[in-house]
Amino acid sequence: MTAYDDIAAILRNDEDFSARDHKPRPLKDLPPDVREILSTWSGESASLGEMDPPEHTRVRSVINAGFTPRALQAAETGIRAAAADLLRPLAAASEFDLITEFALPYALTVILRFLGIPDEHHEACLRWSDHKVQLMVGRDHTPERLREYATGLRAFGGFARELTRQRLSAPRDDLISTMLHESPHGHRLSPDEVASLIPTLIITGHTTLAQALSIIVRTQLRSPGGWAALVDGTVPIADLVEEGLRLDCPVVGMYRTAVREVTVAGRALPAGSRVLLLYGAGNHDPGRYPDPDRCLPARWPAAPHLAFGRGTHYCVGAALARAELRIALEEMATRFPKLSAAPETTPVYRPTFPLRALTALRVRP
Repeated sequence: MTAYDDIAAILRNDEDFSARDHKPRPLKDLPPDVREILSTWSGESASLGEMDPPEHTRVRSVINAGFTPRALQAAETGIRAAAADLLRPLAAASEFDLITEFALPYALTVILRFLGIPDEHHEACLRWSDHKVQLMVGRDHTPERLREYATGLRAFGGFARELTRQRLSAPRDDLISTMLHESPHGHRLSPDEVASLIPTLIITGHTTLAQALSIIVRTQLRSPGGWAALVDGTVPIADLVEEGLRLDCPVVGMYRTAVREVTVAGRALPAGSRVLLLYGAGNHDPGRYPDPDRCLPARWPAAPHLAFGRGTHYCVGAALARAELRIALEEMATRFPKLSAAPETTPVYRPTFPLRALTALRVRP
């Protein structure tokens, strides 16, 4: 599906469509031992993105307790400090890669601290996250490399279970403790459910955020006067964030499966049909966004974009992501008012569908 209204309608329709099989399937058959690890590494609980109501409603209500406006406001000072700490040494560089030297470590640091995971685990979580993406794509990897990735995922699952055990006995002021000890509306999560959520929150909490930030910066740097307009406030950062997410959505799309025969956009879909919802195409629907291929921050407020999904599975961390993007852009504008793009050949994206991931973005402070 590529039309905005069709995508939004399916995302809101939990009665006719299931999210159980929402992720891309590996592009090639995986060795049996790798498949076994993939089915067990995170425990017996499904990931949040694979749940349908009422199971999703119960789990989501507990996670939401950790993303309150009060919690996000309390985190803002730490988010700004994380950005400043990473940007400070880059001021002395003649050129640096925004993605690997700022966007990725910044996004990962923020979500790890929000969860309550010490910075010392940063590199391992980054490596394990990449293993998950590589196994999902399954492109041109030898069986030995696939087993290496699967072994890493098994370690990721063990790490999450150990964190869960620690917070059960000694809760802290962090998201893991909230998920274990809070019971909003009488809903509770088991330790196994919390352990299975931790890797998902880490992976989704930094990969898409880093890409969104990189795309927004790249767009401004390659638009005449774009960075100067951000620095002097001509373009409100909040509007730029929304337009950047719409213009180049970091998640290309996700699947839904029809649980019964249903008609969409005038076409009858039999039960079991798997439908790819292309968020990026919906965000460029000219019926919703006139001149959709241009970056026009002044168009906001407009029809809500699809970068965070819609309906039941609307991104649980959307408010945190918006705060991270705003703060990063504010700090970059303050520290690098003359930021410019290094000479660039054709941009290269990693073959990691459904993520739209640039491999590098060289800039000069």
